[in-house]
Amino acid sequence: MPKRDTVMRMSVEQPLWRALAGYRVLTMLYAVGLFATAYDEYDRADLAVVYYVVLFVWTLATLPRVQNAAACTKRFLAVDLAIALTGILLTPLAVDDQHIRSGGPTLPSIWTAGSVLAYAIKGGWRWAAFASTPVAVANLIERGAPARDTVHNVILVWVAAIAIGYVVEVARASERTLARALEIEAATRERERLARDIHDGVLQVLAMVQRRGAVIGGEAAELGRMAGEQEIALRTLVSGGLLPLSRASENTAGGAVVRTAREPSYDADAPVDLRTLLAPYAAAKVGFAEPGAPVLLPAPAAKELAAAVGAALDNVRRHAGEHARAWILLEDEPGEVVVTVRDDGPGIPEGRLAQAEGEGRLGVALSIRGRLRELGGSAELVSVPGQGTEVELKVPKDEKAGHR
Repeated sequence: MPKRDTVMRMSVEQPLWRALAGYRVLTMLYAVGLFATAYDEYDRADLAVVYYVVLFVWTLATLPRVQNAAACTKRFLAVDLAIALTGILLTPLAVDDQHIRSGGPTLPSIWTAGSVLAYAIKGGWRWAAFASTPVAVANLIERGAPARDTVHNVILVWVAAIAIGYVVEVARASERTLARALEIEAATRERERLARDIHDGVLQVLAMVQRRGAVIGGEAAELGRMAGEQEIALRTLVSGGLLPLSRASENTAGGAVVRTAREPSYDADAPVDLRTLLAPYAAAKVGFAEPGAPVLLPAPAAKELAAAVGAALDNVRRHAGEHARAWILLEDEPGEVVVTVRDDGPGIPEGRLAQAEGEGRLGVALSIRGRLRELGGSAELVSVPGQGTEVELKVPKDEKAGHR
């Protein structure tokens, strides 16, 4: 990855550094040419000659410093700007009063802009604004008064440098985005290749082991069940790159292994992809269907919704029987997120929920409906005896969801 980043950075920044190197040489020669053509306007030509010798040697000697951002150090930028400011402040000592009153150029002339542009390319618009400020002050001191042409030139350099610095920052951000997109594209292609290979081999073997184990029974049935769980986890991983089933928490209850979903870490202030919280619930008897794009919700809302799904699956495990299957369907609607949990169990007899609430067993009322009500959403339960149960959970995409 570092190699790719270097190539991308050269494609964006290298032309700017080359242009800056050429600009510094040409403007240095231009400043020397102006001095030669206006030699009579200099009261102390010897002072100007000494400055131009320094400027000539410095410009040529530091060409390697303006080849890339790494070579253009802060110390170099500070010395370079100091040379430009020194030339501006020496101008009243080297030229006559008429030269200054007529708005004649300073000793470094437009070479000064090269120092400011180096700041802009190196650090962006904030660095450009920082470097432009002392240049503006030095020009006003050199002129003695804020003349119109001086103010015009100062503002021009200021605006141009800040604009170029901003463009550089945008270019770097675009470069990073493009590099990230290329990485995702490469990862997607590799995942598709692995998915094809795994589908043709490993997944088919796991599915066969699951079927044969169920037929043979006994210990083979347990092996088949484990193979089925691994098939689901592996299929989820190669299809979407989401979190696989966690084996960190395994408890034996009544001879059955109960697996809990691993909760990923998240930033409480950042949106969370709900798919990553629901994917760990997928197992041999729990299917999970999700959109191809991230389903983002505020972290607290996503966590509560995932907990409600977990409560619904707990009800399936407890009341629908060990052979019942369940399915989780995640839908990303324009204004809300909808999660449906359906099973093929015997269903809930009419009036059973009200009876359970009267007996103090409030799993559905509190664990599911209560959570959704706190989020400003809703939970609807539909059950037909002999045809299973369906729980539909809806949460609005309001940024305040989860903070009520």
